[in-house]
Amino acid sequence: MTSAAGSKLDRLLKKVRRCTLCAAHLSLGPRPVLRASTSARLLIIGQAPGTKGHETGIPWNDRSGDRLRQWLDVDRETFYDESQIAIVPMGFCFPGQDTKGGDLPPRPECAPEWHPKILPLMPNIGLTLLIGQYAQVRYLGDRRRGTLTETVKAWRNFLPDHLALPHPSWRNTG
Repeated sequence: MTSAAGSKLDRLLKKVRRCTLCAAHLSLGPRPVLRASTSARLLIIGQAPGTKGHETGIPWNDRSGDRLRQWLDVDRETFYDESQIAIVPMGFCFPGQDTKGGDLPPRPECAPEWHPKILPLMPNIGLTLLIGQYAQVRYLGDRRRGTLTETVKAWRNFLPDHLALPHPSWRNTG
């Protein structure tokens, strides 16, 4: 990124990656995981990184990511080319696990704090994938349907800007 907007986004991403806003609530500590570029045309807004994402600093670096790439018919190299695909989750850090072994919801601090600063610096986004209920609640608001399933079934209603998808986790294999 060499443009003024690119430089501004670079500075902002450095600041985001040093964020400790919700550190007291994170069992593994803060490690913001996201990818963004002024040239990206696709934006993926999911929940929050899992443990593998936290460990590696690479979003969707697990079986859910494998499934998402399969759904999108995109190889790993293209998926992680931030000049094409931006990944800005609802929560940037691994939120911890619940008593059943599932991940906790994304921390509520990230999206309100950072999305309004990051998203305007990506002017070429043509489509935003809203993966899971947290992204859909925030970005579809009253246009959402009663359940995630109903919202996903109504995907055509949110185009051309948004596409609602379920989370590609093992829990949603059916």
